[in-house]
Amino acid sequence: MSQFDVLFRPLTIKNLTLRNRIVSTPHGEVYTEGGMPTERYRAYHTEKAKGGIGMTMCGGSSSVSITSPTPVWWGAVDVSHDRIIPYFEKLSASVQGAGAALMIQLTHMGRRTSWHGGGWPHLVSPSGIREPVHNATCKTIETEEIEHIIGEYAQAVRRAKDGGLDGVEISAAHQHLIDQFWSPRTNQRTDKYGGSLANRMRFGLEVFEAIRNVVGDDYVVGMRMAGDEFLPDGLGQDELLEIARTYAASGMVDFIDVIGSGADTHATVANCIPNMAYPPEPFVYLASAIKAEVDVPVIHAQNIKDPMSAARIISEGHCDLVGMTRAHIADPHFVNKVRDDKVDQIKQCVGANYCINRQYDGLDVLCVQNAATGREQTMPHQIPRAEAKRRVVVIGGGPAGMEAARVSAERGHDVTLFEKSERLGGQVEIASKAPARDQIAGITRWFMMELKRLGVDIRLAIEAGADEVLALEPDVIMVATGGRPFIDQSPGWHADEGLVVSSHDILSGAVEPGANALVFDVTSGYAGVSCADYLANRESLVEIVTPDLAVGEATGGTTQPVYNKRLMSQEVVFTPNTSLADVYREGDQLIAVLANEYSGAEEERAVDQIVVENGVRPREDLYYALKDGSRNRGQTDMEALFAATPQPTYDGEGYLLYRVGDCVSPRDIHGAIYDSLRLAKDF
Repeated sequence: MSQFDVLFRPLTIKNLTLRNRIVSTPHGEVYTEGGMPTERYRAYHTEKAKGGIGMTMCGGSSSVSITSPTPVWWGAVDVSHDRIIPYFEKLSASVQGAGAALMIQLTHMGRRTSWHGGGWPHLVSPSGIREPVHNATCKTIETEEIEHIIGEYAQAVRRAKDGGLDGVEISAAHQHLIDQFWSPRTNQRTDKYGGSLANRMRFGLEVFEAIRNVVGDDYVVGMRMAGDEFLPDGLGQDELLEIARTYAASGMVDFIDVIGSGADTHATVANCIPNMAYPPEPFVYLASAIKAEVDVPVIHAQNIKDPMSAARIISEGHCDLVGMTRAHIADPHFVNKVRDDKVDQIKQCVGANYCINRQYDGLDVLCVQNAATGREQTMPHQIPRAEAKRRVVVIGGGPAGMEAARVSAERGHDVTLFEKSERLGGQVEIASKAPARDQIAGITRWFMMELKRLGVDIRLAIEAGADEVLALEPDVIMVATGGRPFIDQSPGWHADEGLVVSSHDILSGAVEPGANALVFDVTSGYAGVSCADYLANRESLVEIVTPDLAVGEATGGTTQPVYNKRLMSQEVVFTPNTSLADVYREGDQLIAVLANEYSGAEEERAVDQIVVENGVRPREDLYYALKDGSRNRGQTDMEALFAATPQPTYDGEGYLLYRVGDCVSPRDIHGAIYDSLRLAKDF
């Protein structure tokens, strides 16, 4: 563990000592019930504490006021009333009882929310300027409202203290109300709260002064801020350094949590939670610059995924605490695995941003590769051994098959995995071939190391039939044969004549890119845009056509802007609201007949290649060949599945048969892995 010793040095902030330098920074979990952190919420944060983390910071954007209705659209914690205190007491006891410190982020969102929920408030901001990302209109805040909200901040901190939390972080980042006052982009006031930087800092300083008047000087109160907003009319690095110096020198701020980028445009939102297209720790220099100017501990969290990077950042003095939030969503036992010299067993975040993109859609935060995260009450992070050893055969080496084999092997079973290709990974392997998507292959690499460690018998380049499977005399068969590209749905595409190819054909290298290519993207997910990116990177002229309202619509709020930037910079033509009605050959070229979704008007494109991305259809031949011989007729008991209880075993000789993932119906990576975990955990 020597190279990681620096991560395990305790750090004291005022009267609070953290057992190590790794923290999980605040984020929206979307696990609350009525704005209250109940059992699921406690289980999620307690798992990280059990896993060895120094501090978990909960409740990203938790609201101090009913005029900031964040619970409406992402289930944030509502700290605007004393009813939160008993919930805090239970949360604190659970997390601290497992050895970690606990803080919460508190904020007033100002204009950065939606008015059409909760009490339907008129949103407030310093100068009444609309917020672009949420399309939120607002009023110019009045001095009486300023005074009232300052008091609400103080009372919210008092509730956290009364509930036993170790401290709070006040958000002045992502264009919340405090940094709306800071920024000339949003503050055009001419009173004492506007104009000079000193005046624009006044509101935030008054917030901290009110907090100290209520909770005293001993309670830990920190602040999150940007190191640079990356907006031409926003706050630059020099102004934000001055803000950091001023707030730290006030004696009212005990730590500063530094991030890169503003967040009130779609492009800057993508910066705040860098996905796999970004380099590692892209904004650590901003935290380092602030640390050099202040005498309080500095936290930094953005795209720090592995213990080597974390140790280097601390040892080189860039910050005092490393935030590894998505890393702990991927593996809440990250710290213990580092401590126990099991670094290779860490399920490392791959930057898919499945978690944050779900949150932006108002859905509960889940991990693309860890189906137990957020389901700690029903799904185990550490798989228990079975009472009796069984013979398990898995067919298919994609995410569903690899998870089925892993969990079965962790249970102590004798496991054989067949995969028809020469490599594991399935569609993950294909996806990793796209530009800026190579990190997704980390999912497969982790599975491969775990399957080897667990002694799974992996048989590659074998397309197993029923005879090969049954020859092993299995007790349980898991069919995870995946799907095939569904490019023959429409007769007009003439797939049987070879007029169109699939995104799988392009990304796998089976088909060479055409000089002039049209990508017809029905699903608007990753496959279509990453295929267009792949083609453009190989100097193809590319047009991407979709029947949806926008290209890449289903990729998520932190990912769609990244693809917009990548594709537009390569002059890829975007054609939304349009379908591929017909394809025919004319000489050496293909003619794509495009039809507008609303007017029906048709136009044609002459191209060298037409790529259709329409998802997959299940490969189910093997399942049906095995079904009649199974004790359960291949059926999954859905009541037991949804209740997370064991499947019925049924009387008789022979095997139990289940199918999981895309060979049932098309799913994403998480859905395929969850299929296998919730079945195999009980075999």
